[in-house]
Amino acid sequence: MNLKILLPFQVFTEKPNVTRLVAETRAGSFGLLPHRLDCVAALVPGILIYQTESGGEALVAVDEGVLVKTGTEVLVSVRQAIGGTDLSALKAAVKQQFLTLDTNERSVRTAVARLESGLISRFATLQHE
Repeated sequence: MNLKILLPFQVFTEKPNVTRLVAETRAGSFGLLPHRLDCVAALVPGILIYQTESGGEALVAVDEGVLVKTGTEVLVSVRQAIGGTDLSALKAAVKQQFLTLDTNERSVRTAVARLESGLISRFATLQHE
């Protein structure tokens, strides 16, 4: 398989001859082998593991995104990715960077929702005047 990990503004990595890949979804981890049927999966922040014929096993911490397998091509599109060899350091990076960002995004979305509801209620009072 040919693996390509895409970030919003660049290609993180391209690896030919990938023999297996393990990714994480909300339903749990799943594996891909070269002759598996085509699929699409929504990824959660976690560790993506792939193995190449020549390079051995590699680990990549990924943020949420999408994995698409069509034929021998596997595209992974995520917001952020960090490569490494130490599993515990990558798990810590996922917890620290990716999951904290989600918490910050939730608080920003809550604040925006409050502003929008306040604006709508002000428009409603203007209509009744």
